[in-house]
Amino acid sequence: MAGQPIEGQILVLTAAKASVPPTRLPDLIERTQAVLAPKRGRYRREHERLHATADREVFLVDRGHWTEIGAEVGGSDRDLSAIRRAHEEQVLRIGRRTGREGEFETALEIRDPVVIGTSGTEARGDRHGPERE
Repeated sequence: MAGQPIEGQILVLTAAKASVPPTRLPDLIERTQAVLAPKRGRYRREHERLHATADREVFLVDRGHWTEIGAEVGGSDRDLSAIRRAHEEQVLRIGRRTGREGEFETALEIRDPVVIGTSGTEARGDRHGPERE
């Protein structure tokens, strides 16, 4: 999956926690990216960008935003929960890798993350400057 911002290990972990078949989750994530990718510019304008690399951008959105996204993606409530959880787990992993785990955990207490693949296009730096994993 080109431009896939959610790592394979995250998908396996999330599928187990969310009771979604591991073969179904990659398709759900891909469908979600098809909805999110064209809106990346809007996310940049309307939401705080927490992290950016050449492969992905992470935005913080208000609680309930995933319901809006889920309506466009389709699927069950369980599917939507798995998609949201995969995004959250990916953000927590990024936080551990970048030494920003506490900051990211605090942010996730009040808002939800949306991770959008950039298909390798250059991401402009976030508020801390460009980062590389």
